[in-house]
Amino acid sequence: MVTQNLDLDFYYDFGSPNAYFAWKALEGVSERTGLNVIMHPVLIGGIFKSTGNQPPWQAFGNVPNKMKYMQLEIQRFIKGHDLTNFKFNSAFPVNTLLSMRAAIAAQEAGVHEVFYPAIFKAIWEDDKNISQPDILAAVLTEAGLDGQALVAATQDPTVKQSLMEATQACVDRGAFGLPTFFLGDEMYFGKDRVWQIEQALKTA
Repeated sequence: MVTQNLDLDFYYDFGSPNAYFAWKALEGVSERTGLNVIMHPVLIGGIFKSTGNQPPWQAFGNVPNKMKYMQLEIQRFIKGHDLTNFKFNSAFPVNTLLSMRAAIAAQEAGVHEVFYPAIFKAIWEDDKNISQPDILAAVLTEAGLDGQALVAATQDPTVKQSLMEATQACVDRGAFGLPTFFLGDEMYFGKDRVWQIEQALKTA
């Protein structure tokens, strides 16, 4: 039985399908446990550069059996969490620099809670290429936000700097890839750790 509610820091980049999977799976955890998920936008490319890591499709691209198994694992996760709206983005790997800067601008504007679900849906359910400024702005406008203003804010030097600082802070905390989560000081990595997060809450 859950004895307390805790905050979960969730570091994400829209370009990671595993971040989408984890976000959707954690919705169920939140409903069952009262977990408060706090979303933190960071740049996955910056994390890889700082830590010497690589995305799985690059690191294991020459290992066919590994790639085949990863696809099987994804299908199991989709089935297990009933993520029937998922579509693999046809522009993958999507350049998310613009959208991650826009996420920082959305935080500063106080609209991040509306912003990030709209972009996750656009990429991983609606197959939108949000690396294009006009498409990104249209998605945000459809979500009820000022899409043009948020896209324009991505060119603000303070927004650019804030994203770099947020990414470095994530690395400094121990991250080497995404999605990364912190429950208190305990770090979890990857969509497949969602069940462990829920288990930790039940035994707290």
